[in-house]
Amino acid sequence: MASYLTTKQLQEILQVDRTTIYRMADGGRLPAVKVGNQWRFPRQEVERWLKTQASVFVGAQESASPHPRTDLEKLVAIDCVHQILDTFGDTLGVMFLVTDMAGKPITRPSNPFPLYEAVMRSPVARQRYQDLWVALAQDLSLRPDFVPGPMGLLWTRGLIRVGQELQAMLVTGGVAPTEWPPSPEERRRMAQELAVDPELLERHLEQVPHLEPESQERLLSLVQRIADIIAHIATERSNLFSKLQHIAELSKV
Repeated sequence: MASYLTTKQLQEILQVDRTTIYRMADGGRLPAVKVGNQWRFPRQEVERWLKTQASVFVGAQESASPHPRTDLEKLVAIDCVHQILDTFGDTLGVMFLVTDMAGKPITRPSNPFPLYEAVMRSPVARQRYQDLWVALAQDLSLRPDFVPGPMGLLWTRGLIRVGQELQAMLVTGGVAPTEWPPSPEERRRMAQELAVDPELLERHLEQVPHLEPESQERLLSLVQRIADIIAHIATERSNLFSKLQHIAELSKV
């Protein structure tokens, strides 16, 4: 049996849990044979498999960004993040969006409200909102708080760290303030500043999220926790990339 690895030995090599190894073996994604009721892993075939995986990883590294481990888009499956944010957006009744620390959107908006979609047709409005995202990113206070945006709607954010490095930001909100809708004078000023048709603004003015004070506090308490979920996924993927890089280096020896 010296030519076979045990599950425990393979765990030490791959640094994954036993369940993951069994699932990979059952799915035919890992060289494995069953001896009685136990899985065994042919040592030579596993070594060839590891070198193949490492080669694939190196190829992906060479064709990707020169710094993929510091790029959130390379660390997480964006479709997976969309599903997470769509679920929270529908549940909490607000919009979610992930941006980089320069305010550039990484994901599409989840649960966008009609007024936001209407005004974002204007390049001026898009720039004003990106300026807001940048301002939120520059505020590194630990406790999220609401900040009024270009239309007076309330926004907040959670910070996404991978390791010790800030990689991105989870933006959420669009919540109507206490005094909403704004006065006719404020609406005219808003339309002019955002370069949007006043009639378009009027049509969607009431189509914004309204949250009771307790729901607003709940959102503030949850936004960093939701950001931490994304950060956890990114950190686990980063660790996996490090392991594959180590395997790739060993395979060159």
